Amino acid sequence: MSKEPVHIVGGGLAGSEAAWQISRAGVPVVLHEMRPSRKTDAHHTDSLAELVCSNSFRSDDVMNNAVGLLHEEMRRCNSLVLAMGDRHKLPAGGALAVDRHGFSEDVTTALEAEPLVEIDRSEVPGLPPEEWGSVIVATGPLTSDALAEGIRGLSDEEALAFFDAIAPIVYKESIDFSKAWFQSRYDKGDGQDYINCPLNKDEYERFINALLEGEKTAFKEWEKDTPYFEACLPIEVMAERGPETLRYGPMKPVGLHDPNRNETPYAVVQLRQDNALGTLYNIVGFQTKLKYGVQTEIFRMIPGLEQAEFARLGGLHRNTFINSPRLLDATLRHRKAPYLRFAGQITGVEGYVESAAIGLLAGRFAAAEKLGTDIVPPPRSTALGGLLAHITGDAEAETFQPMNINFGLLPPAPAAENGKKLKKRDRKPAMAARALKDLDTWLENTRAAAE
Repeated sequence: MSKEPVHIVGGGLAGSEAAWQISRAGVPVVLHEMRPSRKTDAHHTDSLAELVCSNSFRSDDVMNNAVGLLHEEMRRCNSLVLAMGDRHKLPAGGALAVDRHGFSEDVTTALEAEPLVEIDRSEVPGLPPEEWGSVIVATGPLTSDALAEGIRGLSDEEALAFFDAIAPIVYKESIDFSKAWFQSRYDKGDGQDYINCPLNKDEYERFINALLEGEKTAFKEWEKDTPYFEACLPIEVMAERGPETLRYGPMKPVGLHDPNRNETPYAVVQLRQDNALGTLYNIVGFQTKLKYGVQTEIFRMIPGLEQAEFARLGGLHRNTFINSPRLLDATLRHRKAPYLRFAGQITGVEGYVESAAIGLLAGRFAAAEKLGTDIVPPPRSTALGGLLAHITGDAEAETFQPMNINFGLLPPAPAAENGKKLKKRDRKPAMAARALKDLDTWLENTRAAAE
């Protein structure tokens, strides 16, 4: 066994997961996290794996949703992120939402208690030195300028960037329940997992006009041409695309019935529990770049939120990612500098779980390399394998943009037992069942190779 450590730059979800996987394999790790010696624009604590945007890991439906399938695959891979997510689970219908503070605190505690993990609370100034031998860069959406410049110089590629917008959080006690009510869309989960604030047609149109007219955060000169990621658009940007866009997006009223007015509302604003105590709720899908004072004024136009008090207002941060299909090999190594691996959002995956998943794989690849054992990437029929394959070659390098996990990244569903094509409702469950079977085989083969 090599006693030289793997160095990980970045203590977010991907870096924390990578550190856990490497240490579980018996290989030492040095995890470099610059907070608190250097702050970022988005983080509020010094904890590892801090959730800076939503507190949701999205759907936990294993058989019908690709992210739910990814959850289960990661659980079977002994994921620290999923273990702590499950420990701090909050009511959220069919989704896995977590108490953000308890989650990140327990991830931090677990890694601090691991004897093979050393946590270095200082910034890595620029590109990590080759003398470190094995490095995973997992700096996420807020990669420092010095490191970004080093990556650009090494890659001879312009790093791409987009903006992630942060949704506001409201104190539950300030919500008016003579207008708002608890209900999950289509009564999923326990049927009471979301707070719903209804708008009629006039209220909705006034709200949209206010969004369009509200003062926004000004972009810096070098930020003006940065594209947004389509799955995380600010609400005012969605409103600019047409007056009905929000009503068919995060404000859609389908599957809900207002018991106070005894009608289906024209539009609905939903809030999801954000902490274990149930005192904080975040406004679902309401990422924004409106200025703080304007946010308070506009969001209090929503029925039920007229007296809302905000624990956090919305914000905006830059997300930097590399052209992974061009730069990375199948085990996430940089083609020009194979001592460097990349993991997390910087590779062009989008979402908490996807970032942690790539950290999990990078950690396993790095540990196997240190131990001199053979490891092949997971099959493309799995969510882990499909996501990895997408960013390391399946995606078009010329048009590469961040991607969430979805069934489109996996091979088509297998045929039915009679050889005929499966019915539409049966395809996702069949793909999920195949993925879990193939993942179990991959894990067995990986363990056998390590023995």
